[in-house]
Amino acid sequence: MSRIALLPEAVASQVAAGEVVERPASVVKELVENSLDAGATRIEVLIRRGGNSSIRIVDNGCGMDRDDALLCLERHATSKIRTGADLMAIHTLGFRGEALPSIASVSRFRLTTREHGALAGTEVLVNAGKMETVRDCGEPEGTQIEARSLFYNLPARRKFLRTENTEASHVEHVLQLQAIGHPHVGFTFLNDERLVHQLPPGQTLRERLRDFFGAQLVAELLEVPDMEIAGLRLGGLLGRAGVSRSNREQQIVFLNGRPIENPTIYHGLREGYHTALMKGQHPVTFLSIEMDPAAVDVNVHPAKREVRFRDPALVREVIVEVTRRVLESDRASWSRTFTAPAPARAVPDQTLPLLPPAEQFALRRDWSHFSAPATAPTETSGEAITSVPANPPAGRSSETSQFSPSVTAQPATPPVFPDPPQTEISRAHLPPQSPPETAPAQPRAAQDFKFIGILGRLYILMENAGGLVLVDQHAAHERILFEEMRRRMEGQGVPTQRLLLPITLQVAPKDADWLRENLDALARTGIGLDPFGAGTFKIDALPQFLSATEPSQLLRDIIDELRDTSQQTSKLRLGEDMIAKTVCRHAVKANDILREPECLRLVQDLLACELPYCCPHGRPTMIQLSYLELEKKFGRKV
Repeated sequence: MSRIALLPEAVASQVAAGEVVERPASVVKELVENSLDAGATRIEVLIRRGGNSSIRIVDNGCGMDRDDALLCLERHATSKIRTGADLMAIHTLGFRGEALPSIASVSRFRLTTREHGALAGTEVLVNAGKMETVRDCGEPEGTQIEARSLFYNLPARRKFLRTENTEASHVEHVLQLQAIGHPHVGFTFLNDERLVHQLPPGQTLRERLRDFFGAQLVAELLEVPDMEIAGLRLGGLLGRAGVSRSNREQQIVFLNGRPIENPTIYHGLREGYHTALMKGQHPVTFLSIEMDPAAVDVNVHPAKREVRFRDPALVREVIVEVTRRVLESDRASWSRTFTAPAPARAVPDQTLPLLPPAEQFALRRDWSHFSAPATAPTETSGEAITSVPANPPAGRSSETSQFSPSVTAQPATPPVFPDPPQTEISRAHLPPQSPPETAPAQPRAAQDFKFIGILGRLYILMENAGGLVLVDQHAAHERILFEEMRRRMEGQGVPTQRLLLPITLQVAPKDADWLRENLDALARTGIGLDPFGAGTFKIDALPQFLSATEPSQLLRDIIDELRDTSQQTSKLRLGEDMIAKTVCRHAVKANDILREPECLRLVQDLLACELPYCCPHGRPTMIQLSYLELEKKFGRKV
């Protein structure tokens, strides 16, 4: 007796539906994509009870005649492709011809449609995959689809649905993706007759994102100029350096209008930000990529979430390059925030009348618990303190004299600096102290700041036109040393030290292929590696600045890093993690004492870096507290 039999049509449709229709959000995704392919400019989505009870999609697209309305409910019936060759040039969001029959097989389905200019439309009713009614109707131009009682004929599948609020949130997320990817289309979303979103057509991407995420996030996004590199056209918005999330919820990428998930793109974005992100953080991106459909395969997953590129290394290289350009374009505006010269401001005399002696004593007594004992700076104190003039200039009160900006780098009264012991760490990469009588003119960057002092032996306090500037001396010096060492590595390579006893490393075949392909890149980082048999390599040299007690483990870590890097762009960046760890040890520390010229030079060198915003580990190097923020803190403004 034969054990193999053909499945009934109804069962086969339900099996196929399991691949396409996972939950109510899947229904919304497929139907909205069909509306977009039909050229709709307005789409309305209505759900009830999280989509479990009812889902209705209304659009003003091209509509269908009666023949197409009946044929679209047959499996593998589509207007998007005709031959197998068309799979290599897909320009539409849908193409499989499975969405409508799959949805109709697991719900009570109603389709009404009318072409533009037609006198009457068509209404089709389907119950669990069985067509029940076909008749004329007077619906408006476009298409309206309603799916009620989803999975009512599959109770085992229905019980796996989540709560109504959870399913509604998934529907909203799917609709949000489509709305961001097509800002020129108007979207209306109603949940249980409650209006959630009403987005007008013809918006820009910034306006659409402002509706979803608010103006505060949009203000932190940088415009990606419309550019074409190697056949890829990119656009969208990228977050500034330091704007990140702990997950990829706001890392949204569209390929030819389709929201996708692809490791190549994620790794390219991560590498483009590189040292501008802290470890474990992901950039905030809304990136749009347009490319030849023949260079990408979207026929990978039934839900069309995943794609494959013909040349993933090229795609990644382009994304890295575009991301770098966008971040570097923000460097000028970032620098202007900290280097704008402070204009002279005339402050009216607001000197308060002197209190009677008894009241002065009471005031000093009430505030005495806030005061710390004043100690003169000594050889070991490490504090760089600027004296505040006892008599403020004319026209300014003693209350505001020490907080007003100045265009000079020197304070009104010369600060008293201790003479700390000269340490190799703090002086190795900073300019030496010049004698006062031969001190050269301050550099341009230094002229934009008024030096105040050092807080906690770590934070350099300065004043500029915007207010108070705080510089983390360790993070700033890390960034300076990092870029200097990286330029040296890219120019002539890293000096190496030979090992007295070479070490052998045995790796898996796949890892061995990676090492053979990147021997030159490893040599530029100072690692001497030679094949030493099948799957075995000999380590005979390491970088001079690297103290590795476990060279074998170091190479294994580099192999893992290679898997996350491109074959072209990242080879020069292969050793940057080692550089970052090295400069962290050699940069000035929290308790290292810097004098005023050294602090000003540190700021000047920081502003000259490619990415001065943060240290190689992604921490900020410099922050600004505006006068407005300070005035709000002191209750001067609301």
